[in-house]
Amino acid sequence: MHPNILKINTVIEPLRQEIINHKVYSVIRELDDLKVFMNYHIYAVWDFMSLLKSLQNNLTCTSVPWFPVGDAVTRHLINEIVVGEESDIDGAGIRKSHFELYLEAMEQCNADVEKMNIFITSLKNSNEFQSAYKNAETPLAAQNFVNFTFDCIDSKKSHLQAAVFTFGREDLIPDMFHSIVSDMHEKFPNSLTIFKYYLERHIEIDGDHHSNLALTMTSNLCGENEEFWKEAEQASVQSLKQRIALWDGIYDQIIAQKKYELQ
Repeated sequence: MHPNILKINTVIEPLRQEIINHKVYSVIRELDDLKVFMNYHIYAVWDFMSLLKSLQNNLTCTSVPWFPVGDAVTRHLINEIVVGEESDIDGAGIRKSHFELYLEAMEQCNADVEKMNIFITSLKNSNEFQSAYKNAETPLAAQNFVNFTFDCIDSKKSHLQAAVFTFGREDLIPDMFHSIVSDMHEKFPNSLTIFKYYLERHIEIDGDHHSNLALTMTSNLCGENEEFWKEAEQASVQSLKQRIALWDGIYDQIIAQKKYELQ
């Protein structure tokens, strides 16, 4: 493993621990609490795919006429990750993206999928984020999270995008989901079979194979360029801070909802 990978891991470890041990997990006790979590988290699931596809666009040839682009090993790495995220299998063996699987999990527990559908439709029609946010009543914390991701995408810097993907998103997912999956099924067994499958699938795929692929991809893109490694470290730190802010927003909304219910 590249020594700069180890350095970044050391720098971001306190932030990773803050996320893994975030107070939001302690307040997800009822199904309504989980619905709030999902209403926010679905935006992270969605923009994860945009970050991934941006990497694929930058690192491979996705237009015609086709020409070989970049390093073949890196092309293979990103394409393999895309296949797993964009066309995985659900519990019945049917092909679908993790985003579509998450929407089905929301539908099963009667979370509000309509607002995300409005967001997607509005953004597709207008290509204007602010308009889509307004139409979908997107929570501010989710807006800020998505805006950061698209700032990374708009940078056109593949090494920076790969670092955010690896250290702020992909490599973080296993520990994050381990924190909540253990007692989810016992608390909500009849409404969360799809969500439980989604979590277990992420732990299975991202906790081993995809995380290793992402680390290799980031190492290849940064190479021996110290400026690239510095930017990668800074972006990774900011990405984790954005995740903490998203979790803070979910926590505040759950607490506000509980206080309202007690009135």
